[in-house]
Amino acid sequence: MDGDTRDTIRAVALELFSDKGFEKTSLREIAERVGLTKASLYYHYSSKQSLLLAVVDPVITGWRRIVDDTARLEHTPDTVRQVVDQCLDVFLRNRSVAGIFQRDAAGVAVVLGTLWDDMVDLGKRLVAWLAGPSPTSADRLRAVAAMEVLGAVLSSATYQDDGEFTEEEMRAVLSQAAMDVLRLTATPSRC
Repeated sequence: MDGDTRDTIRAVALELFSDKGFEKTSLREIAERVGLTKASLYYHYSSKQSLLLAVVDPVITGWRRIVDDTARLEHTPDTVRQVVDQCLDVFLRNRSVAGIFQRDAAGVAVVLGTLWDDMVDLGKRLVAWLAGPSPTSADRLRAVAAMEVLGAVLSSATYQDDGEFTEEEMRAVLSQAAMDVLRLTATPSRC
């Protein structure tokens, strides 16, 4: 039961942090939405900061796994496609977390502290791998642009109010667009 309660608290916090912002959301409000007292919420999460860490952890964990995997991969069009698709998976699974970063980037960065720095470092390492061995400045710029293309999945909800884009369509289009930006041809995505 405790795991279910923690998951429910995390889901409600994610919704409120995304909608209202981290700073404007109170633990009392989260507790009331979940049907707990504030004291009961503290049993599961010791602070609002620890709750934020729990909310963003899947993103950080996903990025770490991808970056760790790239260290063992040869840079080929097919492995680049594999990494691009893994990045899309992390983005798609964590779309709602993007609202927190978009609304309160500076505040979230302060709360996350060194974890924010870790996220930035992971992003830089991923871009460096996507740029390929002995990259030119144009290769590095294309790698940054490819990551921005993949990030479009995070803001697609802003432009989609009637279910216009399916997850599979976003996956296929953005995966191919990133590969096009990188100027690489690979086996078509699994989508």
